Amino acid sequence: MATKQRAGRRDDALNGRELVIRLEETSDAPPQAVYDLLADVRSHLEWAGNRQPKESFRLLTVEAPEGPAIVGTEFRSTGADPMGRFADSSVVTEASRPGLFEFVTEARLTRKKGEVVESTYIHRYEVMPDGPGSRISYTFRAVRFSEMSGELALFKVPGLRRLMLKASGSYLRRGLIGLARMAEERATAR
Repeated sequence: MATKQRAGRRDDALNGRELVIRLEETSDAPPQAVYDLLADVRSHLEWAGNRQPKESFRLLTVEAPEGPAIVGTEFRSTGADPMGRFADSSVVTEASRPGLFEFVTEARLTRKKGEVVESTYIHRYEVMPDGPGSRISYTFRAVRFSEMSGELALFKVPGLRRLMLKASGSYLRRGLIGLARMAEERATAR
């Protein structure tokens, strides 16, 4: 996989150590409804963009093919977070309805002071039945950063690393909650 090769490159400020955030959320929607929303990459603009607070991580644009994404589907997105604006290029690496959806993102963050940081992320969603609804497990893995200066350098400090991961997780949780609620809305509309 290309990501494993990139993780060991000289420009890897993580020195091969990943940053990992694991989150769970339940939804009253069945697993198929949650998966269908994930595979509809254009819908990410709504639940991870339009429904997110302006001061939070949020998508601003998504360019993706119509229809459900499959392994190999490529898409682009732009967005904003407290550190600046980003432009991402992603590819779906796992797509198994209704339980697994994963994509790898090559990100380019332009920080507020103009510095550019490139990074690689893996987003993995596992959707399991939970009664009539679902349990969604989301794992976010940061596997490469070109540099870690400014607020990103705090991830290198052992005591502060945990706090930074917790803060980052709160932004990611908002998107996961948006996914769960939108899946419920779509499931009840049918």
